[in-house]
Order: sequence, then C-alpha cells, then structure tokens
Amino acid sequence: MEQLLTGLRAAAEPTRLRILTLCLRGELTASELTRILGQSQPRVSRHLKLLCEAGLLERFQEGTWAFFLIPPMGPNSELVRTLVGQIPEDDATIRRDLQRLTVIKDERAARAKSYFGENAASWDHIRALHVDEAVVEQALVALLPQERVKHLLDIGTGTGRVLQLLERHVDHGLGLDLSREMLTVARANLADPRFAHCTLRQADMYQLPVAEGSFDLIVLHMVLHFSDRPADVIAEAARALAPGGHFLIVDFAPHSMEELRAEHAHRRLGFARDEVEAWCLDNGLDVIEVRDLDGDPLTVSIWKTRRPAAIGHSRPPSDAQNAA
Repeated sequence: MEQLLTGLRAAAEPTRLRILTLCLRGELTASELTRILGQSQPRVSRHLKLLCEAGLLERFQEGTWAFFLIPPMGPNSELVRTLVGQIPEDDATIRRDLQRLTVIKDERAARAKSYFGENAASWDHIRALHVDEAVVEQALVALLPQERVKHLLDIGTGTGRVLQLLERHVDHGLGLDLSREMLTVARANLADPRFAHCTLRQADMYQLPVAEGSFDLIVLHMVLHFSDRPADVIAEAARALAPGGHFLIVDFAPHSMEELRAEHAHRRLGFARDEVEAWCLDNGLDVIEVRDLDGDPLTVSIWKTRRPAAIGHSRPPSDAQNAA
C-alpha cells in the first residue's frame, strides 16, 4: 500500500502527469522534455527526480545524455499506464504535448536518415554477398523457444531490427549498442507505440550493464565478426543468461574475403562451427542446433544454445555490473 501511495502522490501534479504521458510513448531526454513542456530545465529536472524516486520513471545515462522511461514491467509500470489511461483523449494540454513530441521524433528520424544514408552503401554491399536477410530473419524466428520470452537482450542492436522482428514474442526487449549514431537510427525505427516495451542503452558488449542471469533470450546478430575478443563476448552474454534461457548467435561461416577487414572493419572472417561451439560449452551452454544459410559467397550460420535449467553460472559479475 505504501508503494502505491508513494506513486499516487508523485503523479498527482499536472506537469508530472504530462511527463508520464510523454515517457509512456518512448524514452526521452530532459532537454527534449523541457522543449515539449515549455518549462525551465531546473524545474523539469526536479519533476523527473521526484518521479524517479517514486519508481514511476527509470533514468539511465548515455554519455552526457540522460534518458527517462517508464519501467517496462512491474506494479509501477501498471500504475502509470492506469493513470495515463484516465486522461481524456481530447485534453488540450496533452494534445499539444503530443504534437510537440511528434516534432521531436521527426527530428530524430531525420538524424537517423542522414547517418543511414552516409553508411548505407557499405551495408548494401555486404547484404549482397550473403543470403537474403528475410531468409535469415525467418530462420531466427523459427529457432525461438516455444514459450513466450519475458526478457530479451539484443547485443549490438544496431538499427534495432531484431527488436522490431521479435517484439510480438517478448514482454520486454533491451537493445545495447556502443555506437550513439546507431542508437539514433534504432530510436527512430522504434518510435512507433507498438515498440514501447523495447528500450535502448549505450553499452559495451564486453561489459554488459545487466545483472547475472537476468535474460531468458539473448541474441547476438551479425556482431561477433567485429570483435577482436569473440570468446569474451560469448562469455559475457552467457553470464547474463538465465538458467533455462536461450542464446542465439548469428554470424558468417568462415570465408576468405579479406577486403571486409580493410573496407568494413571486420575483425574476423567468419567462424567455424566447432570454434563457436567450444566457446559456448566453456561457458556452460548446450548447443542445440546449428543452421547454415548458404549465400554467394558468404554463408550465414545460426547457433542455437541453451543454459541448462538446473545449473547456475558461477562466473563473477562484470565491472559494469559491480558499478551499477
């Protein structure tokens, strides 16, 4: 009851209720909220602080930016959705806020389009070398666990495509990427309300800022070949995987296209089956299936692995987790 009363007291103020309404439609920075609300930065920051202290908002830092979002799950999330749901659709203040939010999202989309346009040529070149992406995505969905996924972690989310693809299959999805530019693209791609249960953070794949055993599905899609320490990436992902959880790795089979190193920053020219399987086994993961999708000249492989339900994982938390 005390938690409920704390939440109600925090939300019972016009500006804070407006903030909750906006953040329910996607993560926003303090400066973006300041623009929408038409109030001073210190005043908006105080409202945000009170909402975070009450548990109605979550804050995460991305470089010099701080993003605010509604908790994806739990009683506080349900409370916010219930309260916002009571606001009349024709409320003039909320309608104006949402119009300004649309402007913010359009600006994000423009920045994403600019970045994507500058880099699309290299991506298109690589796409043309392997099997059609629709085939890869179809195979990825086919290899999902039968039970609905509560918590999905997409490592190296890039444009956010995996979150888009799997949004119907998960209760909450978290996409991590080290590149702020790629996160700009992903945020634009996930701006639709149907992706409200998916969140994004800037993070290093070698030091995931997540608790041990906190995800029941992890996807590593076309990321491993950029790593100079692929075994460490898999070990860190395994640390975050819950007992009984599944880990899907999508990447190239071995190839000899050296130009991908020089022109597209690939650190590894694909991975052999037994190499990836050995890394998985070293981290307590069972390899359930390996599927090869032949392209010309690149073949895409998908490894489906699982952590046994009865066996925990003793690897110590990363430095990022200790700092969290």
